[in-house]
Amino acid sequence: YPKARVSYEDFKELVAEVEPHRQSRVLSLDQFLQMSKQPNVMILDTRSAFRYERIHLKGAKHLSFTDFTQSNLANTIPTPETTVLIYCNNNFDGNQVDFASKSAPPRPKGNRAFESQVAVQSKPVELALNVPTYINLYGYGYRNVYELGELVKVTDPRVQFEGSMVQESK
Repeated sequence: YPKARVSYEDFKELVAEVEPHRQSRVLSLDQFLQMSKQPNVMILDTRSAFRYERIHLKGAKHLSFTDFTQSNLANTIPTPETTVLIYCNNNFDGNQVDFASKSAPPRPKGNRAFESQVAVQSKPVELALNVPTYINLYGYGYRNVYELGELVKVTDPRVQFEGSMVQESK
């Protein structure tokens, strides 16, 4: 068989290009909400279809991250110039069922007891979907991407949700 269509080197080059681009595109909740009301702006939810259908930001469009292809993105995002706002599970606190945090416990660098004790006290590795979503959108040519950068309480009155869980609770 030929080699798989996987290039870690391409990925590293893309990440290096994305990093400075992304730095000024992480928004507060107020900035995110204000931008969402402007023309030619959409909110994109890339979580699973199951989670999206249960609860998502009002007006958000859905495309599972696993379904990212040039064709699927073009069918979801009106144009490459469209401003795309993204968020993920790690942006919301207070509903660990529908917005389960993606993080891994710190790992010791060796097998010694001391290193294990130090690792336990270290910060967990945050594995938010925002980062690969941003990188992939950029890689597919969508450069007008912004991401929610705050941890928001699901009870924050500024945030409106919709979905089957929202309808049930009314």
